Amino acid sequence: MSNQKQKPSEAELEILQELWDKPGLTVTDIHQKLEAKKQVGYTTTLKQMQRMHDKGMLSRKKEGKLFIYFAELDEQLIKNSIFSKLSETLFKGSAKDMMMHLLGNQETTEEELRELRQWIEAKEKGGSK
Repeated sequence: MSNQKQKPSEAELEILQELWDKPGLTVTDIHQKLEAKKQVGYTTTLKQMQRMHDKGMLSRKKEGKLFIYFAELDEQLIKNSIFSKLSETLFKGSAKDMMMHLLGNQETTEEELRELRQWIEAKEKGGSK
């Protein structure tokens, strides 16, 4: 199975997001970031990252006594896959319904709304992003 076709679990996604944000972290680095959000044991983080390495989701290089980890799954491809599945499953493929639901159920700042307006205007003018 290609690495890009793998479907990371929720726990795997949390680790991948940390490595997408800042590549080249140790297990301790990741564990501290995860522990700031929820209670998780160090050995749980270690074992999860070892499994992800075995699956090809993470690569690592040894520096002294430590392993430095890197995400091997493409962030945009994974996000697109998850978004497509969510959109098709919950909103029958309707981007409008999905956005209306999201905006109606989340706090949205004026800055975020301004950026959304600019993005919509660019899409209307034929821009891709």
